[in-house]
Amino acid sequence: MRRSRNEVARWRMSRQVQRRRARWLEAQSRRYGRMVAIRHQLSQQQRRSILFITHPGVREALSG
Repeated sequence: MRRSRNEVARWRMSRQVQRRRARWLEAQSRRYGRMVAIRHQLSQQQRRSILFITHPGVREALSG
C-alpha cells in the first residue's frame, strides 16, 4: 500500500529522532567510560607514588 507524503515524512522524522537519541546515549556512555578510566589511572598513579614513598628500595628492585 502506498503511503502519503505526510506519513513518509513523519516516519522519517521519527527515525531520525530515534537515531539521534541513540547516538547521544552512546556518546554519554563513552564519556562516562573515559572518565572512569581516567579516575582509575589517577588512583593507580597515587598508589604507586605512595608505594615509592613508604618503601624507598622498591624503585631499585623494579628497575632490576
